[in-house]
Formats: sequence, structure tokens, C-alpha cells
Amino acid sequence: MKITHVESFRVHVPAVDPPFRWREGLAGSAPAGDGGILRIGTDAGVEGVAFFARPGAAVLLDDLVERVFRPELLGQDPLQREWLWHRVWELDRIHELPLPTLGLIDVALWDLAGRVLDLPTWQLLGGYRTEIPAYASTSTFGSIEEFFDVADQCLALGYRGVKLHAWGDARRDAALILALREHLGPEVPLMYDGSAGFDLPDAIYVGAALSEAKYLWYEEPMREFSVSAYKRLAEVVDVPLLVAETSDGAHMNSADFIASGAATFGVRASTTLRGGITGAMRTAHLADAYRVRAEVHGSDIPNQHLCMAISNTTYYESLVTSNPVKRERAVDERGLVHAPTGPGIALPAGLDYPAALRPYVQEG
Repeated sequence: MKITHVESFRVHVPAVDPPFRWREGLAGSAPAGDGGILRIGTDAGVEGVAFFARPGAAVLLDDLVERVFRPELLGQDPLQREWLWHRVWELDRIHELPLPTLGLIDVALWDLAGRVLDLPTWQLLGGYRTEIPAYASTSTFGSIEEFFDVADQCLALGYRGVKLHAWGDARRDAALILALREHLGPEVPLMYDGSAGFDLPDAIYVGAALSEAKYLWYEEPMREFSVSAYKRLAEVVDVPLLVAETSDGAHMNSADFIASGAATFGVRASTTLRGGITGAMRTAHLADAYRVRAEVHGSDIPNQHLCMAISNTTYYESLVTSNPVKRERAVDERGLVHAPTGPGIALPAGLDYPAALRPYVQEG
């Protein structure tokens, strides 16, 4: 079997309604625009797809397919995913590929492999579970009282925990951290994501509040450029750190965070930021060797497959961006996400796809 065509498609992605925001200094929800879909086809008639929904995705993917991906992939064996994963990193050396594009080929090839064998991709990866609890990963709301309201709704809808994305002000965020613990009591799993808003002194200040309130993990308080800064943070706060989400290098970079002692809870694994399915699985196995977690990052279908295949992940991350809260389609009333059943990975439902892509859209 050989790759015979490599194509990019555009699909309109509407703006989130209502729009939401992140901490001070970051852009909020994206406006309406065109997402990109990579399709890789073979002489056996089997194809695989990968969805790229970041702002500017369509233009970027069109260019990469024409200039980089198609010349590299034509004539290759699509089942040699390991070889092609390494080739992408070779290409990155010259092209400096944007981080979310490093896994697109890999996701499409894992989707293709599932369709060849008529199995969901999580089963090809070995399979560990068929359901996983979801936590509510909040966008940034306006006040402590509104965060209370959102958290109460999330728990009533079945979510098994709540993660805060707050304002990026160390004093204000620390007050919210302590107040939410007092509001919800000691048993509800709580997490906090700093969205890289702090330097080390402010990260330590927030970490002290998280330690006092016994949050489950502390995520990305600083940009992940300095492993040494994270090592120092781990030495002076008790709350466990979840690290290596947006840093480049997949498992290669995650290894340095673990070896330094900074990954006191674990590291992030995702298809979007850790080099596709292959990069995420390498990251998870690395973390497992050190007996720390590999928490799957992001609300999308490929990451649902990862959650079912990775033994050392705890939750599915489900984004909550509105008040009143709307539970994600993939999460049931008990707060569980169930293993996908269709072959391969699938494209998300609810978009106006070209006819050529409709056979790949998730059913149900």
C-alpha cells in the first residue's frame, strides 16, 4: 500500500456563542474562520483525515500540504507511521513547523490505520479503558461569585472535578483558589491552570494558596522555557505540578522536566501539542516509567482516543466556557466519556463539510 494523494480541505468553523475570554493579556475565543482538514489517501482506496481548527489553520495547512507534506508523503507506505513521524521532525529542522502542525500527519495516519483494520484507533494503541471521568475546565469568568455558580452547575451536571483558568493576577487568583475550596468543601477535586501568566515569585505565591487548599495539580504558571524555574517551584510548593504542555519537543522535552524533579504530578500528553498520537504515547510511556501521570490535554476526538489508551491519565479535559453551563456532547450525565466505537478517529460532527469528507464525520 502506497500514499497516492495528500490534500487539504477547508471547513467553516463558527465562532463560539457566547464568546469567552482567558486571563488578562491573552486573546479570547476565536472569531469565525476556516479550519483545515488533511486527507491522506492510498492506492488501496483507504484514506485518513486529521482536523486542524486553530485560527489561520486553513491557509497554513494549504501551504504546508503544497510545499512540504505532499512532496514528502507521496509514494510512502502509510503504515510506516514511526518512520514518517521521524521524518516530520527532520522536516521541522528546516521549516520550523508550528507546534500544532507537528502531529497532523501522524493523526491522519492513525485514522487511516483504524479504517484499514475497521477498529477505533484507541484499540490499535492497545486499549486500557472504555470510559473515563471528565473534569470541567473553565474559561475565565468575571468574579469569585460567578466562578462559584459555574462550579456548582458543573458538579450538578455530573462533572467529576473543576479546573480554574483565572485572571492572571497572583493575589486575585490566590483569593479565588482559597474561596472555591471553602465553597465546595474538601472532597471535590480541584485544579488550577495559570496559562503561563506569572514569573517565579508570583508562581510561588499562587502555589502557596494551592498547597493550602489541597488542589490536585498546578498547571503552567510560567512559560515553559526554563526547566530550572519549574524545578525551583517544585522545591518550594507542596501542590503537585503538571508540566510540559506547550513546550516543543514532545517526549524529548518532557524528559527534561521529569528528570529535573519538576513533574511532581506529571506531564501533559496531547495530539495537538506533543506530536500527534505517536508523540503523546511516547510521552505517556516515558512518564509511566517514572511513575508519574500523563494527563491528556484538550477537548477533541483524538484526545478521547488517547484517554482510552493511556493507563496513567486520570481525566478527560472538557472545556466549559459559558454561564449557564453547557455540558460537552461527549460527556454523559454521570460525568463520563465513553470510548469511541467507529473505525479510526473521525471528524467532529456539526460542521458543514464538503461532500468528500462527510464519510469521516463522527456519528451519533
